[in-house]
Amino acid sequence: MRRPLRRLRAAVTALATAGAGTLLALGGAAAPAHAAAKPLPAHVFAPYFETYAGDDMATTAAASGNKYLTLAFLQTAGKGSCTPYWDGDTSQPVAASTYGSDIAELQANGGDAIPSFGGYTADDTGTDIADSCTDVASIAAAYENVVTTYNVSRIDLDIEDNSLTDSAGITRRNQAVKQVEDWAAANGRTVQFSYTLPSTTSGLAASGLNVLKNAVANGARVDVVNIMTFDYYDGATHEMATDSENAAQGLNGQLAKLYPSKTSAQLWAMTGVTEMPGIDDYGAAETTTTADAPTLYNWAVSKGISTLAMWALERDNGGCPGTAGSDSCSGISQSTWYFSQTWEPFTGGTSTPGNDFSVAVSPSSGSVAAGSSTTAAVSTAVTSGQAETVALTASGAPSGMTASVSPSSVTAGAGATLTVVASAATASGNYPITVVGTGPSGSRSATFTVTVTGGGTGGGTLQNAGFESGSLSPWTCQQGGSVVAAPVHSGSHALQVAATSAQTGECDQTVNLTPGSAHTLTAWVQGPYAYVGVKGGATASTWASGTGWTKLTVPFTVGSSGAVTVYAHGWYGQGNVYADGFSLS
Repeated sequence: MRRPLRRLRAAVTALATAGAGTLLALGGAAAPAHAAAKPLPAHVFAPYFETYAGDDMATTAAASGNKYLTLAFLQTAGKGSCTPYWDGDTSQPVAASTYGSDIAELQANGGDAIPSFGGYTADDTGTDIADSCTDVASIAAAYENVVTTYNVSRIDLDIEDNSLTDSAGITRRNQAVKQVEDWAAANGRTVQFSYTLPSTTSGLAASGLNVLKNAVANGARVDVVNIMTFDYYDGATHEMATDSENAAQGLNGQLAKLYPSKTSAQLWAMTGVTEMPGIDDYGAAETTTTADAPTLYNWAVSKGISTLAMWALERDNGGCPGTAGSDSCSGISQSTWYFSQTWEPFTGGTSTPGNDFSVAVSPSSGSVAAGSSTTAAVSTAVTSGQAETVALTASGAPSGMTASVSPSSVTAGAGATLTVVASAATASGNYPITVVGTGPSGSRSATFTVTVTGGGTGGGTLQNAGFESGSLSPWTCQQGGSVVAAPVHSGSHALQVAATSAQTGECDQTVNLTPGSAHTLTAWVQGPYAYVGVKGGATASTWASGTGWTKLTVPFTVGSSGAVTVYAHGWYGQGNVYADGFSLS
């Protein structure tokens, strides 16, 4: 994990082969004026909080219901330095004036913060303090200063990328951890260290395991080994809850060899997993769904693991369906703070989970001709506790379409039917219909994508032509396409087309026009090599390239089929382009 979130694929793939490692250490030079911090609960949910994102820590914690946060990240301002700053920013030192009041508020509310050193950016640039500073005592003093300044009892060490192969830095880090642990024992403090490390689906790769072996060799106690169960980059499609469990089981076997005197329960008690809700950096093949959340919760409780976390708290909302690896949203349809609300009860708990349920739609997509209807089966299931009453609703239908669920209320475990009726006036296109189940334990949702065929174009006008709905529908895009608030040509939204080295990022909408009729497509574009055009029932396009908005005009004549696909795309390797204000006359 890092700032920014996305990894360099080649680097991660290489490290996954070689191995990976993440460490954390604590320490302090001066005795605190107040009592030493209380140890964290034996079982804690502590999502990562992006300190660089500009959000208010205490406000976000209160809104999401989280008592414990892992704060990302501390690093030096440059190579060779022994002084850590938040995000490596010299204006944000380790001091009461920087996050001190926020952390104090967390503690006053019965929670705490876990400062995290490292992260991908620091590990990539040599600014993790153990890589940057060559003096073990100075590294230990920096850890201790964090402990005493904020009166915390755990430090997280997020070790990735180059830090996994810097053998001198690995040794310095573990030696500093040992010094801090000795300091804590001498001063009546409880200080824990957690290593956060990349993972394969079968446990740590060799490099991560080597970090732990080095800790054992240097007498450094590792309290938690926290594996990042996402971004596997192995080319496979994953069931993320299952693979998290498999990765942790593999870690358990590795820890058993490192710590042969520990029981199985003790090994699980030093295990942590960090999930990435929704679509991770790799893409849709690695998607942690809302249905995965209670499954992971129940598993974590059953195994008695130490720490459950996620990257990152700011992602815990459904503001960007279809977007991979965003720092600010999950990329899936979900209620705000869904994952927090599902996992926060893990803190302090070894008790049986409360009531919960899931919602699913089968099939997940279907087709309907304009002027007719289609149905899909809605199922609910008890995922923990006892069955509760669930109210079912459907939303997202465009103009000319209705979507309803019958019966509108069921007992969890029972089914219902989603009925979608498309009038003759419904425009052709793809429309996501969201089915939401609401019960005493919260709301759960599932999506049914309906394709309307044989419909009109709303009087020759493209649907959602200015993207003012705030969503893509009925446009469909290649991976990464989204609706953004800036830049825009007019209104408050525009289309972002995600062109990469592997795709043009094309976004499409199909309309039915009169065969043989003449039309003109216009749109405003911005960015390098921005194309708009039509295909299918007609073929024509044009493009522009620039940092300002340019109006493009595409005249065309409809062929015999009448079905024309309007599109916008960029070009391979040239970066994102933007489009707005489409018009079809």
